[in-house]
Amino acid sequence: MAPVEALRRAGGGATVAQLDTVDLNGLRTVLAVDGVRMGRSCKPAWYHVELAVLPNGTAGWVPARAIHVYQVRSRIVVSLTQRRLRVYRSGTVVLETTVGIGAPSTPTPTGRFYVNERYVLSSSDGPFGPAALGISAHSTVLAQSWTENGPIALHGTNEPWSIGQADSHGCVHVPNDVMRRLFVLAPAGTPVVIRG
Repeated sequence: MAPVEALRRAGGGATVAQLDTVDLNGLRTVLAVDGVRMGRSCKPAWYHVELAVLPNGTAGWVPARAIHVYQVRSRIVVSLTQRRLRVYRSGTVVLETTVGIGAPSTPTPTGRFYVNERYVLSSSDGPFGPAALGISAHSTVLAQSWTENGPIALHGTNEPWSIGQADSHGCVHVPNDVMRRLFVLAPAGTPVVIRG
């Protein structure tokens, strides 16, 4: 992506957001491409992309020259009612596990998101376990009171008894051994679908 690029509505309309090559945490900015508009030369001129901003589901158009596009073969699907997470690789389930989800007062948001940040943590003894996958979702309850508008993540935990429970601040947590496998299977850009 170009150092600073305007994300626009309808391929050249009003600016939705200004994007930089790195995010607030110093990590490379990742967008999820879900559409393309071809130019006169039959090459991509604009990409329709999803953003990791509030409100959840914000999207816009960015010039094709501003981003590097790559294919991701993984997909993560979380069922809140079943408290299950499934990872698909080229359409085949390669990982399935029980998860902890948001408490009724701080629910896990539903919708279509993507992995936008990846963290390997220095100790697996902390509240996020050995690793975390930041996703483009934000808590609709904690957005005003938490840092960075209440970002949501898939992460491990130092409270294994919480797996299968609805007691988080909106994040989806998995057993630490599963988180290590999930981290390998989910590169930046991996689609994440969270269903009620």
